[in-house]
Amino acid sequence: MRCDYYDAGRCRSCTLIEQPYAVQLAGKEQRARQLLAHHTGLTWLPPVAGRESGFRTKAKMVVGGTVAAPTLGILDDAGRGVDLQGCGLYPEGLSAAFPVLASFVSRAGLTPYDVPARRGELKNVLATVSPDGELMVRFVLRSTEALPRVRKHLPWLLDELPELRVVSVNLLPEHRAVVEGDEEVVLTPQATLRMRLDDVTLHLRPQSFFQTNTAVAAALYRQAAAWVDEAAPATVWDLYCGVGGFALHVAGPPDGRREVTGIEVSAEAVASARTSAAERGLDRARFLAGDATAFALAATDVPDLVVVNPPRRGIGDALAGWLERSGVGTVVYSSCNVVSLARDLEAMPSLRPTRARLLDMFPQTHHDEVLVLLQRR
Repeated sequence: MRCDYYDAGRCRSCTLIEQPYAVQLAGKEQRARQLLAHHTGLTWLPPVAGRESGFRTKAKMVVGGTVAAPTLGILDDAGRGVDLQGCGLYPEGLSAAFPVLASFVSRAGLTPYDVPARRGELKNVLATVSPDGELMVRFVLRSTEALPRVRKHLPWLLDELPELRVVSVNLLPEHRAVVEGDEEVVLTPQATLRMRLDDVTLHLRPQSFFQTNTAVAAALYRQAAAWVDEAAPATVWDLYCGVGGFALHVAGPPDGRREVTGIEVSAEAVASARTSAAERGLDRARFLAGDATAFALAATDVPDLVVVNPPRRGIGDALAGWLERSGVGTVVYSSCNVVSLARDLEAMPSLRPTRARLLDMFPQTHHDEVLVLLQRR
């Protein structure tokens, strides 16, 4: 993949861009195999390749420049805006929206936040496109000062982007190196973006996490569902469930008897999962807001199968220890960091990795997703 921003030294985020994609994919799988090599009997399924470009369905654009000439992209080392509206990682549904969003910044008088000077209002613009081409856009502001102007000019934005379904303002008053704050103000009647993956539709709220590569995420859920169906559990826990991606895919048909419980610390994500389950008619699927480890340690019953999809740090010693001694027969572990995955597997020697698959969620970078099936010895 060629990128003018990379060649000009304006953005170096795609660290593997100079390698042919086949070489990237082979290198990622080789590294994963090496880190898990001492697990004898582990069968690796063929890796799932991602698209080399146009695959990022979420854009986290830092706003720089001025009201009259805003930039959407990243900041350089001096804190100045670098405009990346033409980044090749984004699909047409997002890239076509960027110039309209930049015009809206000017029209609504949203002063870009000057990081070195610590003044200004608009920090980030966060945009997500669904598989059906619908959009959710979030404006991350320091305060509510500009909120009336956002509301005033919102009809113009909705006219210019007819595919826009959800618009919100997120408040991040602190000078911190984070993307968003805790408070969200939804400005449209529709509060969730529908993410249709195969025959499962997920509802994405503004503060809910969702995989950035929808096509590969669908393959991930299909593989997990196939392994779960093979195990035929009556009860399943989905820990770190997010908006319910794994839980809703492994729950089976609405008239089935499989009980699924999803646990997620984000109340917004749990609300999204509940909406999706109700829409699908899954009355035996429940979603609770809480810490995954605390839930497991406090539980009085043990499910037949557990799905874990933790952040990069992994599940940690406490949850790994609980899984080891719990008697759970099958675990499906989805990892975005094979180093923490390898560490967690060492803490669960009674759960033997039998199958694994690398899914390239992040082409052009060193990151990937590895799905592993664990079965009790």
